[in-house]
Amino acid sequence: MYEDIRNNKIKTGVIVCIFLTMITLIVYYICHAFGYSESALIIALFFSIGSTVLTYYNCDKVVLASVRARQATEEEYAQLNHILDGLMVASGLDNRPRLYVVDSMQPNAFATGRDPEHSIICVTRGLLDKLDYYELEGVVAHELAHIKNYDIRLSAVISVMVGFVVMLSDMFVRVRFRHSRDNDNDRGNAILMIIGLIFLIISPLVSQLIQLAVSRRREYLADATAVGFTRNPDGLINALIKISSDSSDLDVASTSNAHMYIVTPFKNKRKASSNFFSTHPGIEERIEALKNLK
Repeated sequence: MYEDIRNNKIKTGVIVCIFLTMITLIVYYICHAFGYSESALIIALFFSIGSTVLTYYNCDKVVLASVRARQATEEEYAQLNHILDGLMVASGLDNRPRLYVVDSMQPNAFATGRDPEHSIICVTRGLLDKLDYYELEGVVAHELAHIKNYDIRLSAVISVMVGFVVMLSDMFVRVRFRHSRDNDNDRGNAILMIIGLIFLIISPLVSQLIQLAVSRRREYLADATAVGFTRNPDGLINALIKISSDSSDLDVASTSNAHMYIVTPFKNKRKASSNFFSTHPGIEERIEALKNLK
């Protein structure tokens, strides 16, 4: 486990460096398009460093805003808070994560935050309504395991940074398209437009590859760690079966945050979740691994 935690921290550093490079290049070409040729690189560097720092320290807020989550108060969600309080003792964590709820009928959950001291567990209304006590305990334990294993830092950074890169790439292409119409004789426009299009085309691929860097092994590890907290593999097994077979939609899910959920939120990808480009291992494989823990 300690080796996995160390690897997650290293992966986070690598991905931040990739993000810095991509943002620097994109902003450089945007600045160059507006005629800031000599100072473009300096502007790009300052912008990329500033955006990286802001993203790192606000990744949890951005993720929560993107899914329109609201805080799960003790008064409104007593059972959920009670389950988390019990698991805190078993986990050995010193800082209690904040609880949030997403108003969606698809049963699902994720954890986010930059470290255990600034962590969040978010569940859907469907999860609370469709799972029994021990199944819900298994899911919360799984998300608490991601927090303990420092998976959350890597997941949150990927989710926000990938989305930001795609947004900048799209903005660059739009800027160049408008600018080129007013400068038909500028040969540099065509080159910059091609570069922008390349960024726009490869951004989804880069997104997928970076998400795959969050190894599917982390789900197996979180499952095993959760069982260590609850001493009840059946609770998590039954929860995975219910979640994976549910046909409800999760409209707040996107390709940039799908890897964060306990089960992929896209219904059409669940049956093929064991293929190479999936961010989650297959449900059957996870259940089989959990049964072996009995």
